[in-house]
Amino acid sequence: MKLGSRTLSLLTLAGLILLVPGGVSAQGGASAQSGSASAQASGTKPASDIGIVIKKNAITSVASFIPYKVQGRDMEIIAVRASDGTIRTALNTCQVCYQSGRGYYKQVGDVFVCQNCGNRFRIDQVEKIKGGCNPVPVLEGDKTDLGETIGISKAYLEGVAPYFAYWKKRG
Repeated sequence: MKLGSRTLSLLTLAGLILLVPGGVSAQGGASAQSGSASAQASGTKPASDIGIVIKKNAITSVASFIPYKVQGRDMEIIAVRASDGTIRTALNTCQVCYQSGRGYYKQVGDVFVCQNCGNRFRIDQVEKIKGGCNPVPVLEGDKTDLGETIGISKAYLEGVAPYFAYWKKRG
């Protein structure tokens, strides 16, 4: 879809995300404007720095795998509701196995399983454990609570793109 001088591709996943000028916004919700009074008043990142916005009410204990592209590189964010009700986010790539091309996760019940080494990782561990064969967490400083949604910064997404260099591309 053509938006001004920028051409953005429309991404939708179970009503979770929609690209808009200056970033991504929750589908069906009001989009944040760059430099808007509400963003400035709440101390959140301006909309121009938000790459993905996830609708909180759409996240359940069944993980959402949210696609995103950085410079043509396919990436995926995992968003899942833990047993304590919090929403946990991580890259769908393994901190150890990502170079194999098979270092990504599939959900089996209440665990994620690395498709390279078979490591099992409980939903409640997402975003809590760093290092080892675990999904790369998207931590507090890399995302912003926008009320009904969560925004993940473009800068963060661009910085972690190397984790996806071989993602799902090797046998």
